[in-house]
Amino acid sequence: FKPTQIPGSMCFGSKPSSKKNLHLLLNVFLLGFWGIILLACRLYWMGNKPPNFSNSDNPAADCPCFLTRTLTFFFLPAMNVWLLLCPDMLSFDWSMDALPLLRSITDWRNLHTVTFYTSLLALVWFGLCLYPTKSKETNGKAHRVANGKSTNGHSCSSDYEHSTYYSNSVQMNGTNGTAKHYSSSLPTTESLVVFSLGLLAIPFIPATNLFFYVGFVVAERVLYIPSMGFCLLVAVGMRALYVRLRRNSFRTLVLVCSAVLVLLFGIKTVLRNRDWQNEEMLYKSGISVNPAKAWGNLGNVLKNQGKVVEAEQAYRNALYYRRTMADMLYNLGLLLQENNRFSEALHYYKLAIGSRPTLASAYLNTGIVLMNQGRLEEAKRTFVTCADIPDENLKDPHAHKSSVTSCLYNLGKLLHEQGHQEEAISVYKEATQKMPRQFAPQSLYNMMGEAYMRLNKLTEAEHWYKESLRAKPDHIPAHLTYGKLLAMTGQKTEAEKFFLKAIELDPTKGNCYMHYGQFLLEESRLLEAAEMAEKAAQLDSEEFDMVFSAAHMLRQASLNDAAEKYYRQAANLRPNYPAALMNLGAILHLNGKLQEAEANYLRALQLKPDDTITQSNLRKLWNIMEKQGLRTMAP
Repeated sequence: FKPTQIPGSMCFGSKPSSKKNLHLLLNVFLLGFWGIILLACRLYWMGNKPPNFSNSDNPAADCPCFLTRTLTFFFLPAMNVWLLLCPDMLSFDWSMDALPLLRSITDWRNLHTVTFYTSLLALVWFGLCLYPTKSKETNGKAHRVANGKSTNGHSCSSDYEHSTYYSNSVQMNGTNGTAKHYSSSLPTTESLVVFSLGLLAIPFIPATNLFFYVGFVVAERVLYIPSMGFCLLVAVGMRALYVRLRRNSFRTLVLVCSAVLVLLFGIKTVLRNRDWQNEEMLYKSGISVNPAKAWGNLGNVLKNQGKVVEAEQAYRNALYYRRTMADMLYNLGLLLQENNRFSEALHYYKLAIGSRPTLASAYLNTGIVLMNQGRLEEAKRTFVTCADIPDENLKDPHAHKSSVTSCLYNLGKLLHEQGHQEEAISVYKEATQKMPRQFAPQSLYNMMGEAYMRLNKLTEAEHWYKESLRAKPDHIPAHLTYGKLLAMTGQKTEAEKFFLKAIELDPTKGNCYMHYGQFLLEESRLLEAAEMAEKAAQLDSEEFDMVFSAAHMLRQASLNDAAEKYYRQAANLRPNYPAALMNLGAILHLNGKLQEAEANYLRALQLKPDDTITQSNLRKLWNIMEKQGLRTMAP
């Protein structure tokens, strides 16, 4: 049996080169063309280089096995479509081992891949090669197809007619009753299928690793635009099914299924929105998919909330799942360093460097810890090693350059404190050449000014102090150091303005009052200097240098009782520091508290037996004590 074809009409498909198809394909190609233009612009803004990412971001891209890469990359689009079909398991991050690689053709997930591409090809064939039957006028008369049968009783397949969006209207000619049919310009089901597939596939192509490797395995954000094509495809399919079904009960079932689908996805949306209420809930929701990354990010959140114990445990949980995560090793080390657990912090920094030898921030903090432990030569070597790391093929080159600049800054500061000013200046200049644009250079410029000042090159020092203030007009250290320079060059009034400006910028900073107090002391304004010193010691009562300096200034202002108070405080802060004990003994000596002075002198000599000043003061004390009958004879 062969269906009878009505002249001038088609029952089955024609070639994909028809005018309608050409117009449709032109729209799809236009969508792809603009996508390529946008990709080209993005590549240009990235410096005409592909993005850099670590091995853990896209493990398949780094896999040496061609079969593994191929199977995995073919599977990823199928995985993304499954997320659209059934978003039962979502995560903020799918890197690392969240999606295991497909290493063999016997992996059952290959069935998903085959099913996906078979369905995709079937939809493309349907959209491009099958057409609806449309009635046309022949010799001014319409051949109408009713209920799937032609006027001569033969069937002409009209199923596709029911799957179209064409709505035929009939207008009767009043003179001869001839029926004329007009077709609306609404698109066909096949056209919408092709359009939906284009909207689904074309925006997703850059994420397929087809043209270049991307820095993720699955990223739900790349499904935002494709999801619109997917939703349109589902709607077209539902309507086509509804039109094809003749019985009302079946049509009702389609409507019910559609409503249930919308309801279920709506519930899933509400539940997922709860996960996105805050970072902590979002990262907790991802633990089941990517535990290493989720625990690590959760640790960062808990740390920012001040939950140190919970944050440490979260970092350790992350390392339990993936021991070689350099970022996580570094974060744990940083947490331990901030809580004065320096030896443990050093251990994790070294592990981070071993895992990623280019992690400049780990070198930076390793050097700082070594400096705090007095291991200065090791700190120097660490800073030098960091400065020599090449800045190519890095995940975050800007952060890397900032850390390298900070390493050079700390190396220069260490050399400056050791008296190697020329070397320090050379290192500071290297830092200015390597620093990125976003680096804040005020501290670097200020330290360069101090190095020149130590060399008595005041003109160069003034230049760099001004550069520091130009970079950050409210930079307090630059106000203080520039004030000292102005005082040295005899510009006393200008110097005092800078000291007062520093205090105005931060009235709670004891260091500002101390520098101003020293300036007042040099100007012989002793009572004002003593007032500033006492203010500084009150603000920074736990800082030994501040308290000790305040005691000195009070003593020079002949305020011995106040000086005794702060010498005692300094000795309590450093009970095994000979200078603190000797000076406390001296002020007690002056205040007539001879036996207590003797005890402090003797304690200072136990710690530093060859200190001639303490020995001389002790002999003088014993002479007084003998005269007062407090001691029978001196040794």
